[in-house]
This record gives sequence, C-alpha cells and structure tokens, in this order.
Amino acid sequence: MNLKPLGKSGLAVPPLVFGGNVFGWTADERTSFNLLDACIEAGLNAIDTADVYTRIAPYHGGESETVIGRWIKRRGGRDRLLIATKVGWDMGPAGKGLSGTYLRKAVDASLRRLQTDYIDLYQAHIDDPDTPLEETLQAFAELLHAGKVRAIGASNYSALRLKQALETSRRLGLPRFESFQPRYNLCDRAEFEADAAALCREEGLGVITYFSLASGFLSGKYRSAADLQGNRREAWLQPYFTKRGERILAALREVAARHDATPTQVALAWIMARPGVTAPIASATSVDQLSHLIAATRLQLDQAAIDSLNAVSEIS
Repeated sequence: MNLKPLGKSGLAVPPLVFGGNVFGWTADERTSFNLLDACIEAGLNAIDTADVYTRIAPYHGGESETVIGRWIKRRGGRDRLLIATKVGWDMGPAGKGLSGTYLRKAVDASLRRLQTDYIDLYQAHIDDPDTPLEETLQAFAELLHAGKVRAIGASNYSALRLKQALETSRRLGLPRFESFQPRYNLCDRAEFEADAAALCREEGLGVITYFSLASGFLSGKYRSAADLQGNRREAWLQPYFTKRGERILAALREVAARHDATPTQVALAWIMARPGVTAPIASATSVDQLSHLIAATRLQLDQAAIDSLNAVSEIS
C-alpha cells in the first residue's frame, strides 16, 4: 500500500487512517483485536485515538488507548504501527487543557495505557485559549526531545490560531505542528476549505480528516430522517438531512453504481483525491465493515465522478 508523507515530520501514512474511537466502546476488546489484526494485514498501520476516547457514560476515557496497549502487548510489532493520539479534551478529574504541567502528566498516562515508550504523532485535540501558545509548544518540544513523541499536530484549531501557532514555533525556534486534523467530508467542506486548507498547503502540513463519513450519513445506510428513530447517532445525523444532504446522497449512489462500489467507498475516495489531504480517518466495528474501508483505498474515481460530487456538495 502506498504511503504518503505526513507534512515534514518524517512519518508516512497509508491512504486511510483507522479510527480507534470504537475500541472498548462500540467494539469490545476481542473485536478490536480482530480489527487491528486485519488493519495490519491490509497495510493500514496508522491508528488514530485519543486519551478521551471514550468518555461517554458509563465510560471514563482511556478505553481506546488501553485496548490498543493490550493488543500491542499480546501481538507485538510496535514498530509496524503508527500511533496517533490526542490530548487536551476534558478528562474529568484527570484534568484538561494544554498547559505544560498537564501535557507532561497526560503523555505519561497515555504511554502507560498504550504500553509503549513513544507516541508517533501527539496532537493537541482542542485549542486551549487559557494557555499561551509559547507554553504549549515548549512543552511539546520537551516531549519530543525526551523521545516520548516523534511528531506533533493540532486538531480543531481555527485557521487563525493554527497560523499563530506556526508563527510562534518559527519565532522561538521550537518544533512546529506538522499535521492538522479537521472535520472534513462531502457535507462539511466550508470551515476547512475557507482558510485552513490554503494555510496547510502553504506550510506543507499533513492533513488527516475526521468525521470523514459525516457520522455515518455518507455511508448510504440512512435514506431519510425517519431511519434515525431510536438510533444513538440521531442527534449527530439529523442536521445532515437537508435538501443539500439529500442531493449529496443521490450523487453518491449514482457514482457508486457506476464504479461498482458503495457510497462509503466513494465518499472516502473523494477525500483521498482532494488536493492537500493526506488521508481520511474512518472506523469500523466489524471486520466485514473494515473490508469496505480497505476497498476504498483501491477505488480511483474518474474525473466525471469527482466533478459531480464537487458540484453537488459545493459550498454556497
């Protein structure tokens, strides 16, 4: 499987990053181990997680990292994995934010759960306006120097804040964020494309997109809002059922039929073909679902399909 460089970090990722948010949550430990085995076998060696996955009652956070750590201990092969985790979101009593004190504590907690002595990509999960960028970046630099982290990135930053962080690194001679993780898919294009996309291209940052299937809306599983009744994702999916959303679904089905593919595969292939995007993140809760994600990495959309999808999802 072809790998793409992640910014100027020296790391390289496959065309799709597996979303580990499901581990220990919607995928139990046994299923999670099977998914990780299948990912490695298929060449999808990059796993995205976070310390806060999955802090939804009755869970407390740390479950995903813990499952990954147990899998590594049992299967070995840490050197074959690219583990990307995140820090900064509210972990309840454990703390939150991007202060130097908290980063030093949080990275050690993640390393213990992951049962490894280094994290390949350590990302600021959310901006912390109460902590100066200088303090956050200096702390990240210390973690890099100590060998606990190989590269750093940012997620959920505004384009302005990301630019300020990059400028701060240059001014102080500190390591910079080498990747950016935005919410981006056929339905959610406006925020990233407005400013951050151009900044990432200019700065040579890697881009790993999350919510790449719009919480499952783009999977084609749901044809109308009525299909959401009783679904635990109803609150996330309901806003997508607009006239524009329905047009996007129709175009996905049409392109999928022409390419002998599924809407999921087409939606992911569209992101993979976007200029400046390194890889989308997508998750699965069964090996069968994962096989469809793997197939997406082999799908080459023709220009007519890309033009059709671009037009129907164009930002007004």
